[in-house]
Amino acid sequence: MATEGARARAPRPSSKPNGQWKLDGKAPLNGNEEWKQVDNGLAVRERIENIYSQGGFASIDPTDLHGRFRVWGLYTQRKPGIDGGRTATLEPHELEDEYFMLRVRIDGGQLTTEQLRVIADISNDFGRGTADLTDRQNVQLHWIEVESMPEIWRRLEAVGLGTTEACGDVPRVVLGSPVAGIAADELIDPTPQIDEITSRFIGDETLANLPRKFKSAITGHPSQDVVHEINDVAFVAVQHPQLGIGYDLWVGGGLSTAPRLGERLGVFVAPERVAEAWHGVAQIFRDYGYRRLRNKARLKFLLAEWGPEKFRQVLQDEYLGYALPDGPAAPKPSSKGDHVGVHRQKDGRFYIGVTPIVGRVSGPTLAKLADLIEAHGSTRLRTTPHQKLVILDIPEQNVEPLIAALDVIGLSARPSLIRRGTIACTGIEFCKLAIVETKAYATDAVLQLEERLEGIDLPQPISLHVNGCPNSCARIQTADIGLKGQLVTIDGEQVPGYQVHLGGGLATADREEAGLGRTVRGLKVPADGIADYAERVVRRFLQDRDAAADETFAQWAHRAEEEQLQ
Repeated sequence: MATEGARARAPRPSSKPNGQWKLDGKAPLNGNEEWKQVDNGLAVRERIENIYSQGGFASIDPTDLHGRFRVWGLYTQRKPGIDGGRTATLEPHELEDEYFMLRVRIDGGQLTTEQLRVIADISNDFGRGTADLTDRQNVQLHWIEVESMPEIWRRLEAVGLGTTEACGDVPRVVLGSPVAGIAADELIDPTPQIDEITSRFIGDETLANLPRKFKSAITGHPSQDVVHEINDVAFVAVQHPQLGIGYDLWVGGGLSTAPRLGERLGVFVAPERVAEAWHGVAQIFRDYGYRRLRNKARLKFLLAEWGPEKFRQVLQDEYLGYALPDGPAAPKPSSKGDHVGVHRQKDGRFYIGVTPIVGRVSGPTLAKLADLIEAHGSTRLRTTPHQKLVILDIPEQNVEPLIAALDVIGLSARPSLIRRGTIACTGIEFCKLAIVETKAYATDAVLQLEERLEGIDLPQPISLHVNGCPNSCARIQTADIGLKGQLVTIDGEQVPGYQVHLGGGLATADREEAGLGRTVRGLKVPADGIADYAERVVRRFLQDRDAAADETFAQWAHRAEEEQLQ
């Protein structure tokens, strides 16, 4: 089981109840649990459309604003000009602007050019042209006003998109393989399973009050391209020797400030039983998840207490009513899971994976992308869990012309290994939790590193993940170089910077199992020094690595002495 470096621990025995509904009853034990029991958030849409959109920001009830709005993908964004040193000292109403981040939910990352153009138009008309690709396959817009939400929902839902349960203590977007249904080496197309889960359970009142967020992933591709080890529930395609192709079930993964990698339950789930198994895991979280303390309310803490054997037993006995057969683990991934580059589809056409810098795009860029895809013979694309885009169904003769046109708008199918491996969270530009800027510093670092390392042959992509606070939205503990935003002291002066994590990673073609990065005592990097540090440590890796053993950066980082990593 991939539990190396797991840190999340179950709460110590206490005389206080943990708020587990099936054991302690449903009496709310904190303010969040109180308002969720009064109204879990699904009903707030009617108030947004009929009251708040007409009365404006000042008319919004505070509990709706800071709690229930999230269920519909809306967070207030950070007021400009508030430095990171004040993030922890100001109240939410002091930090927030009268504008919102809006998360468009894209289950499985599946989009048409028509849908993409609608997102682009919303960005241009209501979001000052902003758009970011997230590492959860969503698109985030900014500068959204509550007055615009009825029209935004009308446009999204007219093309089959929405924001239902895009945030909040609910089942969030279901990650899916970006090459579902089209890859030549796919074991199974998980689209029917994703569709069944979302059609049956998203917006279901019985699952709209979970202890915290609930993240899901499912893939049928041998690259294991959905970061399954850090989801609450995940299904990874496997070939069972007697039962054929189905899924290996994982539970209890998650990062944030107490990272824990998920664990296999050791069961085989047939395709037609995936939705039932998913529902069972979600109900276990609802009924047994810890609710007293918000920082202990993720499924990983329950798994740490129970272990996978008990979890499997409760799932089978209390929620499914039947035993799941034992199942094999999936083999090591066969290829890289970001799908960057040109690949032949099972139908003979091609898919092309492209990389924007750190997931930042824009409304105009997305509109141009929709035009280019259609001009080159397709109407389909996918978002990925790596802040990338995959364009589907391109005829062979159109591949190179499309690649050239995409380069012009900043989307590279043949990026440097540094650009390919770098992701960043929203950062202090918009996020109320952030301490440090991310997108701008990471972009600058990518451009500098491409110039400084030009001509140097890296053996694999070096993943550089930049996060603006400790919450790890950019998955810092599972990167070769993970940077956690905080105020740091450099030469006696406190400045924005990052704590460094080294040698983390999820299962890939270059790595057998997932593992968390190591921290180096006293190692801090100023925010404007990312390129300097990354260049220094990459050059040391290239100098010291065991090339004969094809040693990876992560392997080297875990064996290196601390002074080599400074």
